[in-house]
Amino acid sequence: MTRRTVIENCAIATVDADGTEYASGHLVLADDRIEAVGAGRAPRDVENVVRRIDASGHLATPGLVNTHHHFYQWLTRGLATDHNLFDWLVALYPVWARIDEEMVYAAAQGSLAMMARGGVTTTTDHHYVFPRGCGDLSGVIVRAAREIGVRFTLARGSMDRGEKDGGLPPDFAVESLEGALAATEATIDAHHDASFGAMTQVAVAPCSPFSVSTELLREGAELARRKGVRLHTHGSETVEEEKFCRELFGMGPTAYFESTGWLGEDVWMAHCVHMTDDDIAAFARTGTGVAHCPSSNARLAAGIARVPDLLAVGVPVGLGVDGTASNESGELHTELRNALLINRLGPHREAALGARQVLRLGTHGGAQVLGRAREIGSLEPGKLADLVLWRMDTLAHSSIADPVAALVLGAPAPVTASFVNGRQIVEDGRLLSADEDAIARSTREQARRLARIAASTA
Repeated sequence: MTRRTVIENCAIATVDADGTEYASGHLVLADDRIEAVGAGRAPRDVENVVRRIDASGHLATPGLVNTHHHFYQWLTRGLATDHNLFDWLVALYPVWARIDEEMVYAAAQGSLAMMARGGVTTTTDHHYVFPRGCGDLSGVIVRAAREIGVRFTLARGSMDRGEKDGGLPPDFAVESLEGALAATEATIDAHHDASFGAMTQVAVAPCSPFSVSTELLREGAELARRKGVRLHTHGSETVEEEKFCRELFGMGPTAYFESTGWLGEDVWMAHCVHMTDDDIAAFARTGTGVAHCPSSNARLAAGIARVPDLLAVGVPVGLGVDGTASNESGELHTELRNALLINRLGPHREAALGARQVLRLGTHGGAQVLGRAREIGSLEPGKLADLVLWRMDTLAHSSIADPVAALVLGAPAPVTASFVNGRQIVEDGRLLSADEDAIARSTREQARRLARIAASTA
């Protein structure tokens, strides 16, 4: 029997192709799908209703989609706070190189819990640090996502260019070319689900041009396309990266990526801050996506990504938290506000981005980047029932007439309810699927343990 949930009396931003909104509307969820969305109250003859929610004073939106993160960094927040990217990496790689299975599981729980309670229903984790003897890190990350209840893409990362080869990570924290490719393929075989509505997917994700070999990029792309999965990496994040690529490869990052097979509709890259007009045109021509991480870009003084220019030529753009060692809040809904504000500091000024554009980045744009726009990212009949009810009648927002402007420009809005596949995972800002206080204790203990181990081996 189909079980239905009816949500009524809320403002609705569907983020569909037409940007349809309702000042007061309803949603009908049928098992794991959205069955109906419309103005006014739901029809009285809806059958098999197991729950009715009066959402007066709320805004309903699609669940937020996080397109770039590094969960393990939850254990190293607040360190190297005055560094640029390369110096920050040099400072933290020796610490990250000491992680193990227990630490990574706790860090994944912390990262996922923080995002879920803030409206994220789909997330990625770009995990690329696999020290020797560290255990099954991919397995515990997937387990943590399953327990919290969010939709998840594990971007199985890798590094094979250590210090002895001119890279930044310590040699004992990198894999061999053959080992990285084999482990990545094994992760796909173990965890990737290609079906509609999948809760777990896997992408091939060598870390960056300055930590992986050309062979790993090229063979990683071949592996991804042979297995039918997506590709993810960091690109054009800093001026130092541009200089590195020109010195080592004789070309800029975008041209280098294209030479290794790393542009295409199945590819998305994090940051993409320092891009020329030719770079942007190449992304548009190939359908390559971008994960925009405004807070991390500011924290590491990387610069302001040309998001308005990317959108103007049709490049798919989503939002990313990035690792919490460079975005300590670990929340995506704050990236809505920061994306709008930071981009208005650029050349387009007040015309750079509007409130509805950034809500689209955080929902439908993220779904596009992850190749899942048929399933999630907007509130439409037939799509998966991943949605959030934001409370808008408290002191923080009640005098802002436009609920979308209130969500994007106002203080972080309380999440009254968050649903994934029609299953509620957050109620009144608290997780229903896990004990937040226990996670806080565990992450604190593991952060201290990592600090002790790193200090003893320095």
